[in-house]
Amino acid sequence: MDFGQRTQDSRESLSSLSWSRTVERELVHRISVAEVLLTDVRQYGPLAFRAAAAWTRSHPTFPRGRDDRHSPWMVVETLRQLGIYIPLRHLDVPPTVRCLISDVSFDLDVSAEPRAPHGASEITCLATVGGLRTDRTGTMLTGLRMRVDFLAGGRTFAHAAGGARFLDAGRYTQLRGRAATAVASGGRPRPEPALLGLESEPDVLVSLEDGDLLMDPADPRHPFFFDHGTDHVPGMALLEAARQAVALRSGGHLVRPVSGRMTALRFTEHTPPAVIHCSLHGRTGFFSFRQGDGQTAEGVLRYS
Repeated sequence: MDFGQRTQDSRESLSSLSWSRTVERELVHRISVAEVLLTDVRQYGPLAFRAAAAWTRSHPTFPRGRDDRHSPWMVVETLRQLGIYIPLRHLDVPPTVRCLISDVSFDLDVSAEPRAPHGASEITCLATVGGLRTDRTGTMLTGLRMRVDFLAGGRTFAHAAGGARFLDAGRYTQLRGRAATAVASGGRPRPEPALLGLESEPDVLVSLEDGDLLMDPADPRHPFFFDHGTDHVPGMALLEAARQAVALRSGGHLVRPVSGRMTALRFTEHTPPAVIHCSLHGRTGFFSFRQGDGQTAEGVLRYS
């Protein structure tokens, strides 16, 4: 199957992007329109895309820092949304599929990062798709890899990349069975939000029990991390829990990563809470999530 067959006329695809309104929330798997970052996505090559994203100055979960830089998770969330939108809109992936992120990485140039202006930062994203995998018939896309370069004011300030799998409803049900969709919160003691670089207690995703640090959200219906019900812990929640683990381990000194990666080895279930292991080596934090007898995810976060 020719996944590049929908290439648009170059004059249309290379015209100015629009930041006027968001794309359809269903095409980025968000319930709340307020959490949709993409405003326009245009194809300008067989597997090349140009996109616009609006990063609000006042995102409730990821507010700007004291120096007006945006949260690094805006880069990762934009990548996540592109990794869903492009396959659904441009690569003939049906809306009934389940999208699973296998790995993600990001890298920020702190000298080139935009500062949040009044309103929102207008971010341009250059996305390329590769590593396409199909089913045995060659008609259904089952996986891909994506790389995105992020620009503000014509200057590149970040890169991100990741891999995704696509499973139809039958295959996903067969794989997951009756996995729990409820997010449990056990009422365990939690670190102070300020120590984790947070302003709000509901944003805390970790708790402490018998010397272990657990993946345990204070708000099981958090408007960003659990915007919609899932039968496993979303990747963005895992990344933020890992960041909080590094912040706690460093005594609040390492709170804003500038690069990192995470690999999902298997599903992280809501219950029992996954144990987060974290070790520091200078300004680098290594982390892993364990449930039962094995790891579910692992990665590294680096700080400037």
